[in-house]
Amino acid sequence: MQKPPQPQDFALKETSPNIGAGSVTGDKLSCTYDLVEQMQYLYVRVVKAKDLPAKDVTGSCDPYVEVKLGNYKGVTRHFEKKSNPEWNQVFAFSKDRLQASFLEAVVKDKDVVLDDFMGRVIFDLIDIPKRIPPDSPLAPQWYRLEDRKGVKVKGELMLAVWMGTQADEAFPDAWHSDAATVGPEGVNNIRSKVYLSPKLWYVRVNVIEAQDLLPNDKSRYPEVFVKVMHGNQVLRTRISQSKSINPMWNEDLMFVAAEPFEEPLFLTVEDRVGSGKDEILGKCVIALQNVQRRLDHKPVNTRWFNLEKHMIIDGEQKKDIKFASRIHLRICLDGGYHVLDESTHYSSDLRPTAKQLWKSSIGILEVGVLSAVGLMPMKTKDGRGTTDAYCVAKYGQKWVRTRTIVDSFNPKWNEQYIWEVFDPCTVITMGVFDNGHIHGGDKGGKDSKIGKVRIRLSTLEADRVYTHSYPLLVLHPSGVKKTGEIQLAVRFTCLSLINMLHMYSHPLLPKMHYIHPLSVIQLDSLRHQAMQIVSMRLSRAEPPLRKEVVEYMLDVDSHMWSMRRSKANFFRIMGVLSGLIAVGKWLDQICNWKNPLTTILIHVLYIILVLYPELILPTIFLYLFLIGIWNFRWRPRHPPHMDTRLSHADAAHPDERDEEFDTFPTSRPSDIVRMRYDRLRSIAGRVQTVVGDLATQGERFQSLLSWRDPRATTLFVTLCLIAAIVLYVTPFQVVALLAGIYVLRHPRFRHKLPSAPLNFFRRLPARSDSML
Repeated sequence: MQKPPQPQDFALKETSPNIGAGSVTGDKLSCTYDLVEQMQYLYVRVVKAKDLPAKDVTGSCDPYVEVKLGNYKGVTRHFEKKSNPEWNQVFAFSKDRLQASFLEAVVKDKDVVLDDFMGRVIFDLIDIPKRIPPDSPLAPQWYRLEDRKGVKVKGELMLAVWMGTQADEAFPDAWHSDAATVGPEGVNNIRSKVYLSPKLWYVRVNVIEAQDLLPNDKSRYPEVFVKVMHGNQVLRTRISQSKSINPMWNEDLMFVAAEPFEEPLFLTVEDRVGSGKDEILGKCVIALQNVQRRLDHKPVNTRWFNLEKHMIIDGEQKKDIKFASRIHLRICLDGGYHVLDESTHYSSDLRPTAKQLWKSSIGILEVGVLSAVGLMPMKTKDGRGTTDAYCVAKYGQKWVRTRTIVDSFNPKWNEQYIWEVFDPCTVITMGVFDNGHIHGGDKGGKDSKIGKVRIRLSTLEADRVYTHSYPLLVLHPSGVKKTGEIQLAVRFTCLSLINMLHMYSHPLLPKMHYIHPLSVIQLDSLRHQAMQIVSMRLSRAEPPLRKEVVEYMLDVDSHMWSMRRSKANFFRIMGVLSGLIAVGKWLDQICNWKNPLTTILIHVLYIILVLYPELILPTIFLYLFLIGIWNFRWRPRHPPHMDTRLSHADAAHPDERDEEFDTFPTSRPSDIVRMRYDRLRSIAGRVQTVVGDLATQGERFQSLLSWRDPRATTLFVTLCLIAAIVLYVTPFQVVALLAGIYVLRHPRFRHKLPSAPLNFFRRLPARSDSML
């Protein structure tokens, strides 16, 4: 089912940025930092000062340095009462915005009323040297301070001043003139950073049995279960079938844990003494650092753990160690699994936890985050709309965050990042966000999402540079909106074509997922826990990668019900089946002699294949080969991107969108919830009918030989015997030839009524009669 193309405004656009990739230039950067446009910066590293004169009555000074270039001014932190301060701060001034011919570094003394001038150093911009990595950093030098008249005064300042690009190692930690309005408390929140996801493990707790439990009520059979907690994850075993003081379970409980292991496993054995009332019979705490790690499916050693019994006496908790109950466990950290922390449809990493099981990399992925254009205002400041945009990219365990470009609807980042690739069938995700923590620090703001792009590596040609402008599309309750475009340069370099092609024969996930598979419900629960752990750890970094950013990148809510997604998936299925439907229609036209010449040719081809059956498979594969070669001319020349038509985002009803953005559990009024529930019931009713029809057809097949309808089974068994005798004495080619000619017979030899075999099948009984 071919859908109409989406609006041009929402489409992918090819761009031609001025980048080094593919061009022949004399600049060293064109081979190392070649997926971005070069941006020139004037760097000033303020290292330290010495012998500064005393300025106040205490005989000391509170110095800081002010670096001025035209209208832009960068300020170091100040030190209390220190004449030999060390700052080691870097300032970067964009060359595009240079409005002066000289640079001024002024040392001042912090004062209550007016800061005192202590001295300055002036540089003419023409004399400033240029540095290109991988040259070593420029060595700072001591400069004697001068007064405003150019006379040397007491004190020296150590500085390094040079012209460079964003490839300079000083770039990420530098104060930027683009962010001149950001206060000292917000500078950390605008820097570019690289983050690593925590190393995640599956923790398998096999609860085998317990011994010598001491229930308080000896007159009843205990109903014992085990509860295990790790962080905010809580799992319980079923109540033991052996209702005694030595219960058995032999159940597996699975948790997600992250290195470094901060929290132990808390295990309690509890007795269900009444409805909603459980009595603790014993506890134990197990540190994960001491738990055995396994790489394959071989069982680890079991261990007995003593259970501590806690009793409350006079409001105080006391240990009772007169008699020790024990619990038998098999605990291990399963390193043979890949811990899924993102949606399985667009995973960026499929390697097992244990590094010993990792294969060598097959290539590298390089991404140049160039710029964004036409961003929407995301917040209001001083009565006008503004956006402070930054980009986040996630592939494998490595997250990158570009610097924040302050107050710009057309930010230019021009930052390049690189990842190792271990599997081509993976996806890189890039999101653009508005920084809500620049002016207010951490005071409750949130980083708003501007849009997201996904690129599947297997859709990229090796060693080709893709330069495209991707639309940033966000679905709001009011409809789908384009919030801007992001310009990227992407290159996937294959290190070994043989290794990469060999990867296509490997299973997608590590072998433990197939030897000891986890259930779908288990995987979904563990994925949710892994996402929570990753978002919590990254939000504790500096600068933090906020929880809302991580959850948007990992598609936390992708499993939630959505009428729009359900419709989109239905039409995707119809699109897949459209080829089969088209073939069926074509065969129907052949059988009905719509085009006599084609039908005659099909007759000839069929007769040839029946007489020479060894040609059937070669013909099929040759046909598939020719189709593939024919389609090569129209192969996609650009990566896939977000498709509003495919997603049914532009055709969704307002109420369906409102339902998609509803919280879980719902926060809508009862009449709206009732209407949606009734709508869901009607849809489920239609699905139920289709499922029932499929079950009916299957049961009719079963009833052919079940003697549920004795006359029908008698007829079928008799026909089977006759068919066996006829087929035994008649060559197969004759049977196939007659059957084909019968199917392709001319319409004048056809009846409009259903055939006898179909009538017979429809009369067979099904179990629908027995349904209540």
